[in-house]
Amino acid sequence: MARYPSGVSYSFGPGGISPAVQILIIANVVLFLLNVIVGDAMTIRLGLSPQAVFTELALWQPFTYMFLHSTSSFGHILFNMLALWMIGTDLERTWGTRFFVKYYLITGVGAAATSLLLSIFSDAFYYSITVGASGAIYGLLLAFAMYFPHRTLILFIFPVPARIAVTILGAIAFLSSFGGPGGGIAHSAHLGGLVAGYLYLKGLRSRPMEDGPGPQQVRRLFRRTLVRR
Repeated sequence: MARYPSGVSYSFGPGGISPAVQILIIANVVLFLLNVIVGDAMTIRLGLSPQAVFTELALWQPFTYMFLHSTSSFGHILFNMLALWMIGTDLERTWGTRFFVKYYLITGVGAAATSLLLSIFSDAFYYSITVGASGAIYGLLLAFAMYFPHRTLILFIFPVPARIAVTILGAIAFLSSFGGPGGGIAHSAHLGGLVAGYLYLKGLRSRPMEDGPGPQQVRRLFRRTLVRR
């Protein structure tokens, strides 16, 4: 029996945008435009600065930093929001809005926690300011690979299975974290989002979920659907 339908079709993106993804994209774009107008003062106040978190108790920064992006170019926010739409929409449809938002925030804060932990051992991290949703996006990429491992993603113009794409991106984030201070900080945050997402989803497998399906439940559902076809 064939495991997949015989017909093959291609489309750009997952179709219509889901509710939470739409709100997140709007929030990020609005804050990006506001940041362009206000300037560095907003970045310093809301971006993730380990020095400010530890010495000024700026405890909101591990949350607010993921809604800001670099204002020096449009590429940073464009890539993140495109990935949020293409990856996040299917995950929200699978999980439901409540669990999707919870996971998104957990991976984003997990990425921030990685930067804070590394700042204890490195002045480059301690005096840095990090912005962007990249940590949460990498957490979504991990989840997408777990739920849809055979789904094709375009990575550097090459179509590859999701599980391989996420492995490559995770390796790049890990290796880049040993580079220069600026690049290392950003990529370490990405790695933190991957780790936080993996630990959270792995923990859910060992106990019942009240607000969303676990990876094993979804895989069983997909297997039954394919067999019926």
